[in-house]
Amino acid sequence: MSRMDRPRILLVPNLTELEWLNRKALEAWAEVASYDAPGVGEEAPVEDFGSHAIGQRGLDEIDRRGWDRCFVVADEFGVAAALDLASTAPQVVQGLALGHARLSNSIDGERAPLNREVHAASSSLIQRDPRMFVHQLFRMTGGEQMHGGYGQGMVDEYLARVPSRLMLPFWESRPEEGDDFVAQLRAVEVPMLLAQHRGCLLFTEEGFEDIVSEFPDAHAVRMDDKPSTSAEFAAVLREFCLQHVGVSALEA
Repeated sequence: MSRMDRPRILLVPNLTELEWLNRKALEAWAEVASYDAPGVGEEAPVEDFGSHAIGQRGLDEIDRRGWDRCFVVADEFGVAAALDLASTAPQVVQGLALGHARLSNSIDGERAPLNREVHAASSSLIQRDPRMFVHQLFRMTGGEQMHGGYGQGMVDEYLARVPSRLMLPFWESRPEEGDDFVAQLRAVEVPMLLAQHRGCLLFTEEGFEDIVSEFPDAHAVRMDDKPSTSAEFAAVLREFCLQHVGVSALEA
């Protein structure tokens, strides 16, 4: 496959592009763009910080690169921003790939996609000890297998880039900003890849079951690693993207 024929992928962050540890694996076969949220790293802050602002920054990145269409990929709480982006400019979205896929960020009800106790404990930890929160967040959503990838150096880099003042409002606003994704998912009529991280403490089994039931035509996968760090997810995403740009895996 020539470089010009490569799929184009936009990686939407929670707060920073550092979260995408498998980016190099994606760059082996795709043209990849990523970015930090407004107010993170060298990005200028915005008055109304949240999922819309993060999604808009993604659209700005697409425009800056001169892309007409691309695959939009998000994990964890980046899903809300990805769907905001897709709702704002559906014409640029070639496909959606969502890690920790779910229908909302609700913490209420028997089938809540988020574990209320884990979410609350995390908010409390941010207030007490942001460094410990970052360390535990990576272990919590990545599992023991992530220890090597999200070591102390990664925690230091994350804290140097992401202002601690953004962590708590971002975390606490997730249920409110992601109260219902169904309308957005239905409005963007593109192929979807839905991925579950098995055993995640924060995102529930019921949440993934419900989105798969709601969108039975989507390609659903379950994996033991966090999608934004997973070599398996990178491989599955490759097949998904190549299928929907009309390039077979054998040609790639």
